[in-house]
Amino acid sequence: MKAIVAHAAKDVRIEEFPDEDLGKGQVRLKLATGGICGSDLHYYNHGGFGTVRLRQPMVLGHEVSAVVEALGEGVENLEIGQLVAVSPSRPCRSCRYCQQGLHNQCLNMRFYGSAMPFPHIQGAFREHLIADAIQCVPADGLSAGEAAMAEPLAVTLHATRRAGEMLGKRVLVTGCGPIGLLSILSARRAGAAEIVATDLSDFTLAMAKTAGADRTINSAQEPDALAAYGADKGTFDVLYECSGAAAALAAGITAMRPRGVIIQLGLGGDMSLPMMAITSKELELRGSFRFHEEFATGVSLMQKGLIDVKPLITHTVPLADAISAFELASDRSRAMKAQIRFN
Repeated sequence: MKAIVAHAAKDVRIEEFPDEDLGKGQVRLKLATGGICGSDLHYYNHGGFGTVRLRQPMVLGHEVSAVVEALGEGVENLEIGQLVAVSPSRPCRSCRYCQQGLHNQCLNMRFYGSAMPFPHIQGAFREHLIADAIQCVPADGLSAGEAAMAEPLAVTLHATRRAGEMLGKRVLVTGCGPIGLLSILSARRAGAAEIVATDLSDFTLAMAKTAGADRTINSAQEPDALAAYGADKGTFDVLYECSGAAAALAAGITAMRPRGVIIQLGLGGDMSLPMMAITSKELELRGSFRFHEEFATGVSLMQKGLIDVKPLITHTVPLADAISAFELASDRSRAMKAQIRFN
């Protein structure tokens, strides 16, 4: 079968990849749609991020939907021909963190398309995929593109849970890529009263407005626009930091009210922090990493029409043109979520 394989920075190929055998409790899937994530772009553009580097060829991709082709022994909750959203998260379920319910912190995680361990965990951008049945969430009523958005939506739902009480809160979102926009949708669904979003791109900010932001700020054109929110020790209760940029975090902290909560989602490497402000305002800095049970919740919210991700999908290209999708996804002046159609 064909798969999308990263060999090095700017060296991603569509090439043959071996099939796998169907085992007990597993399903054979025909991939429908795959979304290109920020981590895929790091591998494509830079060969990795931070200390995580490609050390061997690796199939990319972890935002996917698929159609069930065959059921392994013991699988009863799925049907052949059914569209499913496929969670890329495969915790061992037996380590000490899994036993504590912290599956996203699993010591033996097998997350699709990850170069963190070696040998690398191969990704899901392949025509056929063998997955554990427990990874597959029925996506009846959704399009293949929507179902493939379950993974990034789950990331922001997990972040929203990490933020705590959201009802009536004033929220700042820094960085308006797909995770930033999905954070807007998640925060609003959780009851946020006001949402302000910042970015450097007019295109992404226009989409943030469409997603429900009450105000958008181009930080390149209005570098001091957040300063007004810093009056009387600050305004915002919650900050979703989705850019991974130290400047965005520092500006956001200035606008936070005392005892506000900062959720760090963006991964841009280590950065210096304004610790005096964090200490004096008694701010809480909370990391947010991946997800677990939020994946199925995200599918359900989309099925009920409570969260609409369709406007975020700006481009869908066939597998044969997949490399162009990575170029599109890298262009923040015209693309939000670029997806690859596998069938």
